Amino acid sequence: MLRLDESPIILFGGKGGVGKTTCACAAAVHLASRGKKTLVISTDPAHSLGDSLGQRLGDEMTQITALPSLTALELNAAKSLREFKEEYEEEILSLLRTGSYLDDADLAEILSLSIPGLDEVMGFKRITDLLASARADHVLIDTAPTGHALRLLMMPELADQWVKVLASLRWKYRRMVTQLVGGVAAERGDDFLLTLKRSVKRMRTWLRDRRRTQFVVVTIPEYLAVRETQHLVEELRAAHVPLRHLIINHVRAGGALPCPFCAEARMAQQPYIAALRAAYPDLAVTLMIQEPREVRGLNALRCVGRQLFDRLEPRGLSEHLLHAPAG
Repeated sequence: MLRLDESPIILFGGKGGVGKTTCACAAAVHLASRGKKTLVISTDPAHSLGDSLGQRLGDEMTQITALPSLTALELNAAKSLREFKEEYEEEILSLLRTGSYLDDADLAEILSLSIPGLDEVMGFKRITDLLASARADHVLIDTAPTGHALRLLMMPELADQWVKVLASLRWKYRRMVTQLVGGVAAERGDDFLLTLKRSVKRMRTWLRDRRRTQFVVVTIPEYLAVRETQHLVEELRAAHVPLRHLIINHVRAGGALPCPFCAEARMAQQPYIAALRAAYPDLAVTLMIQEPREVRGLNALRCVGRQLFDRLEPRGLSEHLLHAPAG
């Protein structure tokens, strides 16, 4: 059973196709249905948040019509980068101008380039700004598949490197001017660097604060998913990101009628479930039975939410599977 009430910031992540978006949306609907003001954000470039919630979404916060306590947003990192360049173009050009021998035309061309990682840094800054400004009890982040999610978590370090490079250019300029004329006045570029550095520090602090943040890993009982889960958990712990919950999704349940295929599938899943329990005895494991239909819309998400949050045996899930042994 998930316990998320104490965490204002909750991230969901795992391998592609394991049901991260469904779990994040179900958790958001559950919290919002209990009167908690909730914001759910998708950082996956292949967004499916709107499809899951049954409402068209975009890059601005949108209130879910049938659930006023819930708002949602599908982050567009490329758009965040464009807006960032428009807002801070003069400041960045000033920093580059004072730290290089390139002319304005060359600098403008450099700034127009698609620099690897910079759009993700700006997407990260947008999330930081949303977390700082959102008047919500909970902010849930539906991350992209494992590799992209880990890059998101590493963004404070990458953004910090950008700040250090720009600050180094600015420092060399100030030192040279000081030697020549005795000093240089502060400029908007300095304020820009200070703002970006504060955003980086704030997000790094939030990601490691057990009272504020937790990461919920979602997986399925299959070989490749279990291996990727192991990698994700190792990286999360190395980054000191709080981790307390593991959701094992798409678990096969028993039925009233005998089905050789279903029985074989259940038998194949049990070793992976047992292995995950044994590998992570410190994590609260939640088993989610595989739904017979795709989960779309608030009613379907509420049903999933009951599995996630209520201490009930999922429909048709056999006792020996629900309480699978650790070894």
